[in-house]
Amino acid sequence: MNISDKKYCNSLTTYSRFVTREVMIGAIGIGGNNPIRIQSMTTTDTMNTIATVEQSMRMIDAGCELVRITAPSINEAKNLENIKKELLARGYKTPLIADIHFTPNAAEVAARIVEKVRVNPGNFADKKKFQTLEYTDAEYNEELERIREKFSPLVKICKEHGTAMRIGTNHGSLSDRIMSRYGDSPMGMVMSAFEFLDIAEDLGYQNIVLSMKSSNTQVMVQAYRLLVHEMMKTGRNYPLHLGVTEAGDGEDGRIKSSIGIGTLLEDGLGDTIRVSLTEDPEFEIPVAKILADRYSEKRQTQVVSSIKENPIDPFHYSRRETFAINNIGAHKVPVVVADCSAERNISHSSFIPLGYSYDEASDKWNISDTAADYIYTGIHKVDFEIPGTLGLIQNYKSWMEVVGENTNNGSGEKRFPLLTTIEFLTETILSPSLNFIKISLDEFSDSFLEKLEEQKNCVLVISSTHINGMMQQRRLFFELLNEKFSCPVIINREYNHLSADELSLHAATDFGALLLDGFGDGIWLKADNQLSQNVNRLCFGILQGCRQRISKTEYISCPSCGRTLFDLQETTAKIRAVTNHLKGMKIAIMGCIVNGPGEMADADYGYVGSGPGKITLYKGKDIMKRSINTETAVDELINLIKENGDWVEGI
Repeated sequence: MNISDKKYCNSLTTYSRFVTREVMIGAIGIGGNNPIRIQSMTTTDTMNTIATVEQSMRMIDAGCELVRITAPSINEAKNLENIKKELLARGYKTPLIADIHFTPNAAEVAARIVEKVRVNPGNFADKKKFQTLEYTDAEYNEELERIREKFSPLVKICKEHGTAMRIGTNHGSLSDRIMSRYGDSPMGMVMSAFEFLDIAEDLGYQNIVLSMKSSNTQVMVQAYRLLVHEMMKTGRNYPLHLGVTEAGDGEDGRIKSSIGIGTLLEDGLGDTIRVSLTEDPEFEIPVAKILADRYSEKRQTQVVSSIKENPIDPFHYSRRETFAINNIGAHKVPVVVADCSAERNISHSSFIPLGYSYDEASDKWNISDTAADYIYTGIHKVDFEIPGTLGLIQNYKSWMEVVGENTNNGSGEKRFPLLTTIEFLTETILSPSLNFIKISLDEFSDSFLEKLEEQKNCVLVISSTHINGMMQQRRLFFELLNEKFSCPVIINREYNHLSADELSLHAATDFGALLLDGFGDGIWLKADNQLSQNVNRLCFGILQGCRQRISKTEYISCPSCGRTLFDLQETTAKIRAVTNHLKGMKIAIMGCIVNGPGEMADADYGYVGSGPGKITLYKGKDIMKRSINTETAVDELINLIKENGDWVEGI
């Protein structure tokens, strides 16, 4: 697979930003040599001018460079003028963006007032019916002409008034026409945007930003990569707006956003970002800034050796094939290794933050769904009986002191050595069942491969302290693929002097970028100033955000906006409180029909605002109960889950 056949960025091994054309949003430039711009969206009623203005001011004061406001009808579109005037009167000149879905006439009004309009191709000219239709080429072309008639007036207005536009495709709102030809796929998302882009270009309009959003991080990353690949093929370089839609709230929402946005930023893709959290919009800004700041002009570009061929398909997920050693590799879920090496005295209580609690009276361990699979103790010994599901990892010399040459008498059944590359090449006594070998790209050699070929019980622990650590680790995975080595690999990273938020966002980016490409049979994270409980929770959150290992309920929750028909934050908290024990279930909580049912993507159940004080409940994409009062809707959701046999009682 030649690089050119699957090219989507400047380099797979060295940070290099993909240069796009500059698009001006008022006085703010996106793309070109501009920094990565930060934006967010108001959650107030657009008809409430003062509330929208004051929330916009809070967002701007927090660092928001572009403010997006929903305009679901002509009335809201017209009121954007009042909002803009009031902001200017208060000394705020930040560009405004009108968010449009089903109302082309509202977009045409807004385009005369604000600096940018956002349109969603799947909603702008189509009414999604979730029907499987077959189109002849003639019928398909007729549909494209119908779209041209609806979309062209807006393009002409934007061109006349110097208004920018975002053509923003969302995974869950692809038209039935696109679905019929491309399916519910990343390529369908790209082609949906290109239909509208072709029309705009035919009219001589190129003041355009593109986006490919999804609540599924895998789909989102693949869609953006395909978009850039197709742009390269057609000589285009439009700026990219990055975002994971309906990411949710709290740490989970931050992790999920970082996995998607950070993976693309690592490859130099992205000119403006919005972190979509089910929280007040001003809280999105610090998260976005932490992500963007890693890729500022000051970023160093230490070189990692380049590659001639890309051994993977970056547009379709496929996990790297490995053989299994114990519970690591093959088709087993990625393991989590917890690091206790900094503790001086390891006791039963040391394992509590890692998902294991010991009951002395019964002499039994209780194991949680987020219990680490292995614990690294470094030079320290553990002198008590550990749970049968847990493995201990020790430095080679400490392991030898405990197990020594008695490797076959059962004394080392749950204890395994961690060897440096030098120890691996020189030592003769190894564990007969499982050995961990720590290696970086610089230590990869022919002699190492020869020894590895002889040993079929070794798991590699790949580490990096490189400024472009993800790329260095990805390069090592490429080497293993090219050399056709299928031993399991654990991704190891160590972070120092980071705040809790920085750790979550940086780690989710670095691990997520590899996991989304099918790399890694486990993760091992160490942070110098963080509680082990938080680090362990973060590891499981990253695996869940990449959909590699499900350990809890997943909430696909939109970030709220002026269209929202109920209090999203309060409702999400209520639903979370009564369903957070339903491991593996995906529940979508959507403020309005724009974000459901299509935007719910692959959720198992959906809770969608359908009118003032009214909720519609879905199973998958099928409506199950309509117009339920909000007072009883959460209980009705629980009943629906029970009726379908998916409910289990909490402990």
